[in-house]
Amino acid sequence: MAISRSQLAKELEPGLNALFGLEYSRYENEHSEVFEEESSDRAFEEDVMLAGFGTAPVKNEGTSISFDDAQETYTARYTHETVALAFSITEEAVEDNLYDRLASRYTKALARSMAQTKQIKAAAVLNNAFSTGSPIGDGAALCSAAHPSLSGNQSNVLATAADLNETSLEQMLIDIAGFTDERGLKVAVRGLKLVIPKELQFIAERVINSNLRSGTADNDINATKSMGMLPEGAVVNHFLTDTDAYFVKTDAPNGFKFFNRSPIKTSMEGDFDTGNMRFKARERYSFGVSDWRSVIGTPGAA
Repeated sequence: MAISRSQLAKELEPGLNALFGLEYSRYENEHSEVFEEESSDRAFEEDVMLAGFGTAPVKNEGTSISFDDAQETYTARYTHETVALAFSITEEAVEDNLYDRLASRYTKALARSMAQTKQIKAAAVLNNAFSTGSPIGDGAALCSAAHPSLSGNQSNVLATAADLNETSLEQMLIDIAGFTDERGLKVAVRGLKLVIPKELQFIAERVINSNLRSGTADNDINATKSMGMLPEGAVVNHFLTDTDAYFVKTDAPNGFKFFNRSPIKTSMEGDFDTGNMRFKARERYSFGVSDWRSVIGTPGAA
């Protein structure tokens, strides 16, 4: 349905002082704090997890050497979605509008809608991090105590769900230091940044950046700060929906990925029969995670 004069009645009358409602600033590109962007030229992309070898056994004198097998374990697939939105304006509405260029104003509104949709889809990866209904390539939730591997189940979730505080954050960093690969070999992974909803921003500031321990009477240093843990600090994602869930992103490679299949494009055309002007925005992309070792999280104590 086209935007007609009946929907823009006040803009057709003299005496209007201001048009407002579309000028708000917006939270832009918050996904870039979590996801690494890559380009794509196909319908989907796949990342395959490889398992190397286990620890080497002792070879007794005169005996044969042991052989081990390397193999693929699971595949993470990124299937690109097409995201599009359009609007049209009647010829009469364009002609009779007294105050503004309708096309320019609503094209900006269209871009705003497309941008926020991208942020919502990116945040959905973390919003669904504890849901088995949204598994990653290995079949488990992104943050799970049961990631299957050749060395048994592995975990990237706090054993006991906890709210954000000094103790729970330190335990997360300890757990990260204990991550192993598919064959159970230790991997050198460290926490880079804390990813939080807006509700935790003040708690995060006190826990991470205070010189002394937060919330105690002890005159001890803040070990997280003094040891240079979480070098990229904390980042607020305004599209996270759980008010007490939080995550630590690690430096594990091939973790959070954003595949840009087709950058946003806008187009316009006039309809010969009606005279309406039509405007469209379209892009294709996908968000996901290949290696769960790129994050550890907890849904909070509640």
